[in-house]
Amino acid sequence: MNNIVTMTRVKSRLIDNRWALINAFCTSILVWMFANPAQAALEIEISGGSAIQIPIAILPLNEPANVQGKSRIHEIISNDLKGSGMFRVLNTSGVPSLPTTAAQIKYTDWTALKAQGLSIGEVQQTANGNLKINVQVVDVLRQTPLLQSTYTVSPSQYRHVAHLIADQIYEKFTGQPGAFATRIAYVTKAGKRFTLQIADYDGFNAQTLVSSNEPIISPAWAPDGSKMAYVSFEKKKPIVFVQSLYTGERKVVANFKGNNSAPAWAPDGSKLAVVLTYGANSQIYTISADGSNLQQVTKSSSIDTEPAFSPDGQFIYFSSDRGGRPQIYKVPASGGSASRVTFEGGYNVSPRFSPDGKYLTYIRNDGGSFKVAVQDLGSGDVKLLSTGSQDESPSFAPNARTIMYATRVGGKGTLATVTVDGLVRQRLSEAGGDIREPAWGPAQAAPK
Repeated sequence: MNNIVTMTRVKSRLIDNRWALINAFCTSILVWMFANPAQAALEIEISGGSAIQIPIAILPLNEPANVQGKSRIHEIISNDLKGSGMFRVLNTSGVPSLPTTAAQIKYTDWTALKAQGLSIGEVQQTANGNLKINVQVVDVLRQTPLLQSTYTVSPSQYRHVAHLIADQIYEKFTGQPGAFATRIAYVTKAGKRFTLQIADYDGFNAQTLVSSNEPIISPAWAPDGSKMAYVSFEKKKPIVFVQSLYTGERKVVANFKGNNSAPAWAPDGSKLAVVLTYGANSQIYTISADGSNLQQVTKSSSIDTEPAFSPDGQFIYFSSDRGGRPQIYKVPASGGSASRVTFEGGYNVSPRFSPDGKYLTYIRNDGGSFKVAVQDLGSGDVKLLSTGSQDESPSFAPNARTIMYATRVGGKGTLATVTVDGLVRQRLSEAGGDIREPAWGPAQAAPK
């Protein structure tokens, strides 16, 4: 390894810690990037909004007092829709009567409020303690029903149901699927303890997947959301693990001579791309999800790292300095000749695809500041989306509309999101804690 290059990158505070890790593989770089642990749900600050926002009223569902959590269902739905930037949730305090059924709706009240949509409903507690949640959404202008959903779930699932309802409302009014009923993964550090957490997209219901006194990096969701791949240094070297989110069972997938890092799942979940220093330098390989069938994909004298499969599984995109500066390249997933993808800017790394295959996001060095960029793969147009100077680890929401990434604000690591048009931004922060390495998981199925 070139120590001069390594120290220059560290001194310059390179934002992509995996790239620095490939060049140095020393835990001090990772320790520099973390501070205190995340203890509570993420606090969300929203800025910006779409030019046209849909005015909608989200009414209380009259939950029984003994099953209300810190947030009521209508509040969760409202926060989801407001956070998307696509909706303006109306203040209903001046409306004389708030209906819970369609028969009770006085449409003149809601046209006077200039509401385009109205969500109503009720929650009943069943004999066995479950919740029966009924929600109706109507088009106020046409006075017609748009949506009626009923869920019977345990009280512990009420937040998930609220997110699912918000997804349905979002899709009815925008024609695009929502991404509120999803989970995220991220890494925190408390003292010398690193923790890989999984939480709802808004930071609630956080659970620890794995914890270690050594660094944990590069979480990657399996396409079906049932497993997580990640890199752990618990054996004093980077090793790739795959862990079941249902049973907790985990297995070593890549523990070869040298370093093992940067796992990325193939779209069908059958294999992963990984980076190994199996030879003299970092190269990209594929390996079956059970750790068998290792195949080398790239063969160069340069550093090839940060693989990402294209949504059709035909190509692997990756970061490489084979042209002298870090840029993004692609290679057939079975191996072969690589071709350069990014040409604007002297430094582009960390490629990640939108699930629909229309966009590629990555990190660009823009005059010394590391920002999230998005490239329209149809037109080739590139747009810088983030406003920070130390942004990293971009990850698309499953509906391809929003990108989550890690950034630093006031010397503290935090997460942020931005829509692909750059109009709506959110910052997700923890009181007194630093968080890194976000990965946005796939949509979850409705509870049965």
